[in-house]
Amino acid sequence: MDADFFLVVVMVIVTTAITGLTINGVVQKIVDYKREKNAIRYGHSTDAPQITDMSERTDHIEDRLKVLERIATDPEARRGADLADQIEQLRLEQKQKELG
Repeated sequence: MDADFFLVVVMVIVTTAITGLTINGVVQKIVDYKREKNAIRYGHSTDAPQITDMSERTDHIEDRLKVLERIATDPEARRGADLADQIEQLRLEQKQKELG
């Protein structure tokens, strides 16, 4: 009878462990789903480092573009006018390449 009792105890322990692991897995999936849902709803993303890098790079490019525009449109320096003419010529060449 001790062997039967031992077998029943082992089966109860194994069944409890399997049930606990299954419930844990289901709960973890539910929690992950809710986190993703809230991240999407409130604008947080799991790709935050990539978005931050892209944002910093975009800001850097915008700053450089502002400097180039200031140089190109500087009325006091003839150099700015020459540069503006060169940029406009490049734009026209690009449009011609695209069209023909």
